[in-house]
Amino acid sequence: MGYTKRELKGKAQTVLGPISVDELGITLSHEHCLFDGTCDFVEPGEKAARKLANEPLSFKNVGYIRYGRFNRDDMQLTDETQAIEELLPFKQSGGGTIVDATNLDLGRDPLALKRISLATGLNIIMGSGYYTEKGQDLHRMAKRTEEDIAQEMMGDIFEGVGDTGIHSGIIGEIGCSWPLADCERKVLRASGLAQKESGAPLHVHPGRFEEAPAEIIKILKEVGADLSRIAIDHFERTVFEPRNRYAIADFGCYLEYDLWGIEGYFNESFAVLDIPNDAQRIAQIKDLIAHGFGNQILISHDICQKCHYMAFGGHGYNHILNNVVPAMRRRDMTASQINDLLIGNPKRFLGFN
Repeated sequence: MGYTKRELKGKAQTVLGPISVDELGITLSHEHCLFDGTCDFVEPGEKAARKLANEPLSFKNVGYIRYGRFNRDDMQLTDETQAIEELLPFKQSGGGTIVDATNLDLGRDPLALKRISLATGLNIIMGSGYYTEKGQDLHRMAKRTEEDIAQEMMGDIFEGVGDTGIHSGIIGEIGCSWPLADCERKVLRASGLAQKESGAPLHVHPGRFEEAPAEIIKILKEVGADLSRIAIDHFERTVFEPRNRYAIADFGCYLEYDLWGIEGYFNESFAVLDIPNDAQRIAQIKDLIAHGFGNQILISHDICQKCHYMAFGGHGYNHILNNVVPAMRRRDMTASQINDLLIGNPKRFLGFN
């Protein structure tokens, strides 16, 4: 079944169909139910590290891997049954909606997401688009135009993916590196065109550089995207200077803190970054609220590795509800502020305009 922009206005689109934004409830704005991130895998040079990188994830090696080392098995979430088991605690803790930001290059599976939604009772909102240069089919992408890619994204939204009858409810996550590769710039511009025409929310994965979000916003502005419908993902591992946080927020976009529970070192093959811990994330969010940006913040875990799973001793999809929210209360965040992060802000972001 197809939908028009008019029919979607003010609604959120799940893998089971459009719903009122009032039905979303507590929302994790950036997760992955199923995922294949092996396009980012880097084979270690040292023999012992190479062995660890290619053995199955287990309690014997999970601590080592959690501190920024590559493991191929860790980067693949492909078991539907395990995904359901991991997602159910979020539902049982009061959760309502998962935004699955998996795109075509990261193993998107519309039919599996529908089955997971039915099995868990969670609303699942599916992504569209392409990842960074590492994940793209560069030969195929070189032959495509921005308009062609934009039409594909809008087709995912309005007509559904292939013959599945399942529709995307967001554009993204759109993968960007630093500096932007030509193929990434093309996809980013296409995503802005698609956002402009569809009214859909847009997730962008920025390169790991302080100035990357500003460049992304400049490009999206050039193609006429509505900046108030844009989320800059992984904000806490990208923008470290307070003045830069305020400057990005001044554009009206959403700032997504989506690495809650991840407090180890960031993988040094990507960049040498000391990402904040959860207490520091809370402090940054309180500061942004104090500067008037409280209605532009989204929160999530970006679970995309097995080491994040509770089955491997990880924090799981219910970490924010079970651990972060109590920590926010202890740090004098109000019920209204927390409600905005969990319900109000995602509700505004995910409704089509």
